Amino acid sequence: MGARSFDPKRLDVAALAAEGARLEGRLAAADLPRWHAMQSPPAGVALEPVHWQVRGELRRAVGGPQVWLHLHAEAVAWPTCQRCLQPFRETLVVDRALRFVDDEAQAETLDTESEDDVLALTPALDLPTLLEDELLLAWPIVPRHAQCSAPKHRAGEAASAEPGPFASLAALKPRPSGH
Repeated sequence: MGARSFDPKRLDVAALAAEGARLEGRLAAADLPRWHAMQSPPAGVALEPVHWQVRGELRRAVGGPQVWLHLHAEAVAWPTCQRCLQPFRETLVVDRALRFVDDEAQAETLDTESEDDVLALTPALDLPTLLEDELLLAWPIVPRHAQCSAPKHRAGEAASAEPGPFASLAALKPRPSGH
């Protein structure tokens, strides 16, 4: 009997775990719409594909075997630096172990009681969507270059000699009468 073929778009996690099977591949950034929309590469720079690997595992436990999925992904991200507002290249690595249980109620209970990440087992997991979710969670909260040139204007510094955008509005403000 040959090895079973697994479809990443309709992944049977329980069967993958039962076989201890591994899958790997690449996904184009365009196939991950939310991930693609967050990117800000410089002009002429193409987005690189996301490289991923998953491995299923059945762990022995007191209440019966536990279904686990080990997920590893590497991707080049192009966030915009929040200090200088220029795009920069950053490699993101996701390394997660996810435990799968029978239903949402059990997942919710175990997720609050345990440090493990727990999801409900479905007959057909959409692995690209899960990978995209994990990449979005790995996105830097405040993207910044490690070494960033200072922005042209910083709060607290003297403003330029040019009047600001609201200076003309000050002339329209009524003046208090001298009565």
